[in-house]
Amino acid sequence: MSLLWPNKQLRIGLAPDRVYISGARSVDLAAADGSWQAPLAALPGALAGQKGEASVVLADQFVRYALLPWNETLKSREQWAALATHRFNTLHGPRATEWQINVAETAPTGARLACAVDRTLINQLAEIFVQANIRLASVQPFLVHAFNRIRKTVGNGSCWIVVEEPARLTLALIQRGMWIAIRGRRADQGWRHVLPEILERESAFLGLAQPVTRVIVCTQGDFDTEMYQAWRTEALAYRELALAAE
Repeated sequence: MSLLWPNKQLRIGLAPDRVYISGARSVDLAAADGSWQAPLAALPGALAGQKGEASVVLADQFVRYALLPWNETLKSREQWAALATHRFNTLHGPRATEWQINVAETAPTGARLACAVDRTLINQLAEIFVQANIRLASVQPFLVHAFNRIRKTVGNGSCWIVVEEPARLTLALIQRGMWIAIRGRRADQGWRHVLPEILERESAFLGLAQPVTRVIVCTQGDFDTEMYQAWRTEALAYRELALAAE
């Protein structure tokens, strides 16, 4: 699912504290405040000397997610989009009218993942690429982009996906290849030591009959996959996923 039209070449990741660019060093943002305005302000300088076309991945902190239960009466993308718009309006009120909303087809008969992004962000991003004379080919949320990279390894299995971003974790549960739950939560630097407890609480809240013990962590630093004996943990680098080809 893209918030614009699909394609690929130059790959860029926008995060609250840095701008990732394929084939170049990341641009760290010294005065990052967690908003999308900071990486967008740094983007024109980062694009200097670049050309062609680009795909952009947005940090999950810039995206709002909602799962739409499967509904066999919905036959078209327009109907799913209307349901997603209604869901965000119900959850967030008038603010949702300022967001661009898209729906990802995650499984043939499973829940759909709806994503909402500030429309001003999308418009300003598009204008930056116009000014840089670079075609903006696609824009995707990090979680959607990362899942598309790992979905073959997940297949019809079950796992937790944990995405680390500054002071935040995104937790997503996949069961039998279908999306079951997703939510963001605050996290401090010690989250690695309490991740099993976090996932156990989430599992209890969801009322899982059987625990899901496979965990795929998208981390921004070193991660010891052997530290949780009762879990099958895999660690993937956030930067590498953000800049992975579509």
